[in-house]
Amino acid sequence: MDAVPLLDSYTEMTEILLPNDTNNLGRALGGAVLNWMDICGAVAAMRFASNQVVTASMDHVDFISPIELGEVVVVEGYVFSTGRTSLDVKVDVHAENPRSDQPDRETTSSFFTFVALDEDGNTTGVPEVACPTDAEVDLRDGALAERRAQLEAVADRLD
Repeated sequence: MDAVPLLDSYTEMTEILLPNDTNNLGRALGGAVLNWMDICGAVAAMRFASNQVVTASMDHVDFISPIELGEVVVVEGYVFSTGRTSLDVKVDVHAENPRSDQPDRETTSSFFTFVALDEDGNTTGVPEVACPTDAEVDLRDGALAERRAQLEAVADRLD
């Protein structure tokens, strides 16, 4: 199976935080943000694998900054590593206030693992990640280092 360039999986979704996805403080419900992240990650994985995928796991999630009612939410995801049938996807969420000159801010980030399925619903092989550009190498290496650090931090808390 040929390798696929990392950027072939790059997916960006944009939402506006509306009242149905907010809590009583007018901020994004965590479940709504996780839903957007799962969808974005699945689209990135499907684009990469050229097959249907299912969510196998999601790593630790921190909600770094709240998303306020009316803000624009940008969800970005890309495949940075693969196994035999699995795809690891980094998903980042940023918020921006369209009525302000302030830069967008990171609100949430996590790593998802998806499993590719064939037309019969059986697991199927996926290609390796190719990084033909320096930008793709940087994205892959950054995601691998960040995930490694996150897993080490969790292990340290368990000790």
